[in-house]
This record gives sequence, C-alpha cells and structure tokens, in this order.
Amino acid sequence: MFDILDGISSRPQRIVLYSHDTLGYGHLRRNLLIAAALSEMTPRPEILLIGGMREAGAFVLPAGVDCVTLPAYAKQGDGSYRPRDLGSDLRRLTALRARMIRSAVKGFDPDLMIVDNVPRGAQYELDETLAMLTRQDRCRVVLGLRDVIDERSVTRRQWLRQRNFETVRRHFDEVWIYGDPDVYDILTDCGMSDPIGARCRFVGYLDPTGRRDAIQAAADLAQVMGSDPRPYVYCAVGGGRDGVALCEAFAAATLPQGHRGILVTGTQMPEDQKAHIAALAAGRDDLMVLPFLREPIEVMNRAARIIGMGGYNTTVEMLALRRPSLIVPRCAPRREQVMRTERLAARGLVSMLLPEDLTPAALGNWMASPVGEPGPAPNMTGLAGVQALARSIATLIPTAA
Repeated sequence: MFDILDGISSRPQRIVLYSHDTLGYGHLRRNLLIAAALSEMTPRPEILLIGGMREAGAFVLPAGVDCVTLPAYAKQGDGSYRPRDLGSDLRRLTALRARMIRSAVKGFDPDLMIVDNVPRGAQYELDETLAMLTRQDRCRVVLGLRDVIDERSVTRRQWLRQRNFETVRRHFDEVWIYGDPDVYDILTDCGMSDPIGARCRFVGYLDPTGRRDAIQAAADLAQVMGSDPRPYVYCAVGGGRDGVALCEAFAAATLPQGHRGILVTGTQMPEDQKAHIAALAAGRDDLMVLPFLREPIEVMNRAARIIGMGGYNTTVEMLALRRPSLIVPRCAPRREQVMRTERLAARGLVSMLLPEDLTPAALGNWMASPVGEPGPAPNMTGLAGVQALARSIATLIPTAA
C-alpha cells in the first residue's frame, strides 16, 4: 500500500468527500457514515463534504466535519439529469457546480480526496478538479465504489464510453469497493481486473448501525412509539421520489393482527403525491405516516418487520439489524438493486418482491407469512466496512508530529 500522505506538514490532515447526489439519500448517507468514522481518528482530521443535496442540513455532522452543498441535479426516469430547481439549463448548472467544486477543493487544500462511485463526477464535473490535483501531485485520490453498479454489459459500456478506466489510471491512487466479492465480484463480472484491478480492494460493507446521534435516535424512536404499545411494521422509501407505488401499496395493505404500520415517505416525494399517501392513510388508526426520520436505526431495530426499496444503505441496514425484511427493488434505469437483492434473497437473508408483483395483497401476504431467522450471514468482512475503512485510512495518513 502506498504511503498516501508521506512528508506533509504537522497540521491536521484534510480530507474531502465528494458525492454527486441525484436521487435519494444514499450517496449523502454513505459519505456521512465515512466522515463519522474518520472523525474518530487521532489526531482528528478536518473533513469537508461536497455534495448536491440540500437535505445534508437535516443530518447531524460529526465533530470536525463541515459541508459545501451544490445546487442540485435531479435524475429522471431514463437516467438523464436535469436541474432540480434552477431552471432547465443543464450545461449552465454543470459548469457552475464544476467551478464550485474546484474552488472549494483548491481553497481547502486536502491531503486526501474520496470520490463516491462516479470517477469523473456527475456530468464530468470533476474533470478540472482531478486534473488540478494530479498536476499538484500532493493530494492522493481514492474512488469509493458501490458493490454493484449495473449489469455487466451496461457497466462495461458505460465505463468505456465515459472513459472511466482511463480516468482511474490517470488520477486515482486506489479504488475501495464497499462490498464483499463472495456476494458479488464486480471486478470479475464487469471485466475490471485487467484495466484497474491492481488499484482495487474490497473493504467490506459499510455497516451504519454502530454510528448514530443517540439523542436524535431516541427522539425519533419516541416520536414513533408515542403511547401506542403495538408492534409495528416499518416501511420506508429513501428520498421518496420513486417510492410512490410502494407507499400506496403499504397504505392499503392489511397489517398483521395487533400490529400497526410506520410509513416514511421521504422529503423528495412531490407534495401532491405525499398528500395522496396521507389521504390513503387518513381513515386508518393503525398507520402512522411521517415525511422523514433523521436517525431511523433504532426505529428499524424495534420493528417486527421491515419493508423497503433496495438501495445500498437500506439493504445493509437490513442485513446488520437481522430483522425480517422485504425488499421491492428498483429495476430501472439501473439493475443494481435487483442484482444485489437477488443474491441476498438466494442466501435467505432477505425476501424480494419485484415491482410488477407489488400489490397491497402481496405485501399483506408477506407480513402474515411466517418468517424464520435470517440465513447465515455470508463472508461480508463481518459487515465491518466502516471499521475496515477507518483502519485503512489510519495507515494512509501519518500521525501529525
């Protein structure tokens, strides 16, 4: 392993975490999780988050962490981008974001930059920043890859078209894969071993359950529990922009005898759709609808069952908590969620319901069916990706004198 920060001064080390953030909270939550792990290092580094989601302000930032929030993209159903709110000129927004990122990174002068999942950034907005860091040859750059991107042919075509292999070889020192090859080996399946395999290593899944704001988690749990002692089924759809169908089905489903439902719609769901879901739930005394929970882990941990979509963070939470869990994976524009969920369902770790089979009756049948203990956990580095990541960075960043 290279000595990533050899010879730098004794000032606190500086780390930038970039995520492009277009749909849901996944990228933001993953970077917050990594930032929390890094903030526990001794001496504590200074950490700057750069991302495109205004919801970052709703989360508690760890000590020593601050953020730059970029004007946001929104991802459309076909996978293309548009401005989330600033008009319709995508090129203007991309240029603005690229200047903001380059200026923030130049001013912060980091020793390490970790890029989440997209080597060149959304719409190639990182190109100028990566070129600047390579010319300076002081800051080391790491790509953090999700365990699954898409089907092999799609991933290969995308990476070749976007010149990602070339970008990794030219600008990145290491690639950390947030997963376990026993579940899915992206290097082998997607033909990445030859072009970039020497820079890659699997660091394990990033288990979020041990890192939370205890005060906020207790407040969120108290909000859900109230004075109602009934056990509950928890259903959440991430940001909510593409979760309307699951919310509708859950709001109309028959819950197990003596249970109630907790439905979290997400802050990105359009207001008219949130109003529609609220109207569906209005006549029920066994269903609570909430727009958002800042620290949902305790609420999930107390649930009799969990229902959700198949994003990376939600899935890893289900695995770590080992609650009976049903995933309704998104199938488009990427097959990522289906691919991951199929592999986990085959191991008996979760149940899966495809979107075309989603109905209130299907949810009710799953909730009423007996569910045993989850199957034996695969070799997932003990779901210790966060701890492994912190240890890796501790070896890369020398202790300040």
